[in-house]
Amino acid sequence: MSLREAARGLVFFLLSVLAVQGEDGWRFTYAPTQICAIKGSTVTIHCTFSHPSRINDHDVTVERTFWFTEVQNKEPEDLRTDSKYAGRVQNHCGESDCTLTITDLRESDSHVYEFMLITGQGGRFIGSPGVKLTVTDAPKVPSVLMSHPGDIFKDSSVTLTCSSDAYPPHTYAWNKENQKLGSEPHLVLSSIQSSDSGEYYCTAENELGKTSSKYVLINVKYAPRSPSVSVSPTGEIVEGSSVNLTCSSDANPAANCTWYKNHTRIGEPKNIYHFTGISSWDRGVYHCKCENKHGHNSTSKSIDVLYAPNLPSVSVSPSGEIVEGSSVTLTCSSDANPPADYTWNKKNERKEFHLHLEGTGFDFSSIQSSDSGVYHCTAENELGRNSTDIIIAVKYAPRSPSVSVSPSGEIVEGSSVSLTCSSDANPTANCTWYRNHTRIGEPKNIYHFTAISSGDRGVYQCKCENQYGYNSIMNSLDVLYAPKIPSVSVSPSGEIVEGSSVTLTCSSDANPPADYTWYKENEDSRKASAQIFTIADVRVENGGNYSCFAQNTQGCHNSTVRLMVIAASPGAWKSTVIGIISAVFLGIMLLFAFFLIRELRASKQSSQPGYGPGSEQNQTDAVFYNIGPGGASRYEDEDDDDDDDDDDEEDEDEFAYAAVTFKSFAPRGQDTGEDPAKLYSTVKKNF
Repeated sequence: MSLREAARGLVFFLLSVLAVQGEDGWRFTYAPTQICAIKGSTVTIHCTFSHPSRINDHDVTVERTFWFTEVQNKEPEDLRTDSKYAGRVQNHCGESDCTLTITDLRESDSHVYEFMLITGQGGRFIGSPGVKLTVTDAPKVPSVLMSHPGDIFKDSSVTLTCSSDAYPPHTYAWNKENQKLGSEPHLVLSSIQSSDSGEYYCTAENELGKTSSKYVLINVKYAPRSPSVSVSPTGEIVEGSSVNLTCSSDANPAANCTWYKNHTRIGEPKNIYHFTGISSWDRGVYHCKCENKHGHNSTSKSIDVLYAPNLPSVSVSPSGEIVEGSSVTLTCSSDANPPADYTWNKKNERKEFHLHLEGTGFDFSSIQSSDSGVYHCTAENELGRNSTDIIIAVKYAPRSPSVSVSPSGEIVEGSSVSLTCSSDANPTANCTWYRNHTRIGEPKNIYHFTAISSGDRGVYQCKCENQYGYNSIMNSLDVLYAPKIPSVSVSPSGEIVEGSSVTLTCSSDANPPADYTWYKENEDSRKASAQIFTIADVRVENGGNYSCFAQNTQGCHNSTVRLMVIAASPGAWKSTVIGIISAVFLGIMLLFAFFLIRELRASKQSSQPGYGPGSEQNQTDAVFYNIGPGGASRYEDEDDDDDDDDDDEEDEDEFAYAAVTFKSFAPRGQDTGEDPAKLYSTVKKNF
């Protein structure tokens, strides 16, 4: 019986598996039956076997197993004893299998390898036909030939050819930087592009191995592609930071790049343009131009720089003077990136609002004087803030003036006093002082009294005016002064008859009004504390000098008057009293008669046209009586005969006159303008 198989290791090919079933239960299996191995490698040949347990009533035992190569006309020899395999062969056999391992293969190891089994009964069994081992070298290193020597330009055609000496025949493969391109000996690059530049190599491979050629560099020459610009660091560009602009362009040979701004070259030609501390002025469009001997290309890059607001600019519209009541717009603008938010503040007042557009104004529809002041515009963004002040001075007519008196408090005669007039106005008002509608002094805010007097009391007017109008105010000025020298009078005047009534009157100009006190000469006690001092029943001892003292908080003055009292005889006094009583009684009777006659006349004349209470005939009559020791006589008119006047002249000094005043009656509920009726009585004095 025979059994064949072939096997190989990592580099071997499995050709077949052969299993042969012999007679009487003998069986040998090889897998694989043909092995191709590379010189220097290791190969393993495997065989499994089985045998009957008994033959001819004898137990079958395996005494020896080994591997051998067929040599014509020669007894099989264990490879382990063959000098050609010394140190390179190992057997690993078990009860049913055996493995042959050959290391460091040589081309001379190419043979058919078979397995032999020897039993204890002397039987020898060989698994035939065995395993065929072929040892050969891998393909040689391929060589590459390029059809286009020298520079390779874009759109040209290039052919790469790969060749290698190997057996068995091998296949080729083309690669570019580990990317498989084709499997033909020739690689054709038609209309070559810059993307075809790179390192190429080919591989030759058969069942014995694979080898690769050296790298061949394809370098395609071309003009710069459209450049790309990068900004470092990335993200937002903040004023003051360090910034690099890098321009790169795909070109072969490498391009030289030049930077431009506003069509003007900046710096020397170089790929990187550096800003040590970029500013807002560096904003704009930058142009990068790259060129080599095959052409040029360019690109633009906009650079945006973020920066805090610059000092704001504030304007007022309309320009010129600002008049109260007019419409005014304040405009605040600032160069900033990102655009600034604007906040307005007025001194200690907070008038805040946000404007997101440059040039937006703050409007006063009807500006007032209270809007005058310093306005503070703040422009702010996320990078910082800046501010500007503007003074708004609203022009307006004077407000109602105010007057102050210095020193304050009461004004005392003789003191130095200043009247100060002030009025809120823009421009400042000129103030003029008036008294009794007459201007006093030159126009000025302060009117000064060096030593004010009582004659300066009165109402003063201050008038303030500017080119926009005027206003005025009145102020009453009160001056305190000590009483002037009092004026003293006696009523009745002349000599006073004992027993009559006498009134002393004292008056003095003073502010505040004076308090009056009467004293009699050589007497310590005061006689009266009033302006009028009356002695109802005068006596001779009441005669003498009386002093009136007028006093207030500012001072005191006094005057003296002499009171002369004449003593009266007892008879004369009695006659005088009787005469007075008679006169009073007669007066009452006459008054009764007067009103009776008046009523009768009124009744009679009420039916006559033009006759009434207001006519001349309704006037009060004057009635005179002389009362003497011989009785009384009536005179109804002052124009009586002259003879009577002659008689009276002799006794003129002996009579005193008394006047009794009567109120005329008027209809109830209305006043009357009639003159009072008078009754005169003459009392004869006897001394």
